[in-house]
Amino acid sequence: QVQLVESGGGLVQAGGSLRLSCAASGLTFRRYTMGWFRQAPGMEREFVGAVDWSGGNTTYTNGRQGRFIISRDAAKNTVYLQMNSLKPEDTAVYYCVADLPNYSGPSWGLYWGQGTQVTVSS
Repeated sequence: QVQLVESGGGLVQAGGSLRLSCAASGLTFRRYTMGWFRQAPGMEREFVGAVDWSGGNTTYTNGRQGRFIISRDAAKNTVYLQMNSLKPEDTAVYYCVADLPNYSGPSWGLYWGQGTQVTVSS
């Protein structure tokens, strides 16, 4: 059974940083592209970014690269989302996602975590 368990969410002031973690189990981690989506209240879910199976290639939504950094640790079967210079509009539930091909669009994502809440206060 595949499980993706996110952690690291919480309340942070604008300008602050958070690092989300996602521990994966039940899959061959090194084969999967790992990514993050987020969904704010009343908004559609949106892609944040992804890292390929090797960890060498990352993809981000336009405008987010630089503030957000995705990385993975194969030894720990864990993917990370480092978020810096956070803004109130970054407030959302953040979901960890896994799929075999690289990110290809809104339908991408075979396995999903339960999500972790990130709240950025102004």
